[in-house]
Amino acid sequence: MTLLSVQNLSAGYGKAEVLHGVTLSVDAAQIVAIVGPNGAGKSTLMHAVMGLLPRRGQVSLLGQQAGEVGWMVRRGVVLVPETRALFTDMSVQDNLLLGGFSRWHQGRRRGTGYAGRQASPDLAASMADVFGVFPRLAGRRRQLAGTLSGGERQMLALGRALMGQPKLLLLDEPSLGLAPKIVADIFRVIGGLRDRGIGILLVEQNARAALRMADYGYVLEMGRVALHGPCADLAADPRVIETYLGRRRETGLTGQL
Repeated sequence: MTLLSVQNLSAGYGKAEVLHGVTLSVDAAQIVAIVGPNGAGKSTLMHAVMGLLPRRGQVSLLGQQAGEVGWMVRRGVVLVPETRALFTDMSVQDNLLLGGFSRWHQGRRRGTGYAGRQASPDLAASMADVFGVFPRLAGRRRQLAGTLSGGERQMLALGRALMGQPKLLLLDEPSLGLAPKIVADIFRVIGGLRDRGIGILLVEQNARAALRMADYGYVLEMGRVALHGPCADLAADPRVIETYLGRRRETGLTGQL
């Protein structure tokens, strides 16, 4: 089942166009990796898909034309940005509760939400699930998010995303700045989310690890899809290694494996 379909997407900042006619798709229970050199437009792609930037082209979610960011969130699309965007002066628990705000709000409109800061049984069950995935957060639930280590902050950012019960996760550089052991833990969790049926669009600086874990990949070069195919094929292609290392090329990458 195709969750996300992107056709001929162009986007940028002001008059500066960064993406030029990008086409890709993400299925349920599939990890799709976006790799490429710095400045290729990978984060811009994530923001445009999420509805945070003006865009041209077609973005569809489960066959429906996608709207702005609120529309995406209400339909189970969650972005975990490169910055993690935590509320550092709030506790771990409160950051997690904010991740379930859209669900709480929709429940309140139906007359099933709980008032105040009290978590509904549904959100409490989701929080227990997050603590099962990230046991380290359970012992820090009342700790301010700003006092967490880098790895714990990434766990919290992913945990907050899971509070929204996403159908589609957009993960922007989840391993950035983390120690190798923590990176391995984070990647194990991401693989487990695929097993839950969640579709994942992954932008990752660690191209080898991303292509090893993902099912399908796209190489983004100067805002265009230069190459795409099954990740096993991409990972073995010397052109992909050349691109992700950022070496100078006489010709660009073009085609499908």
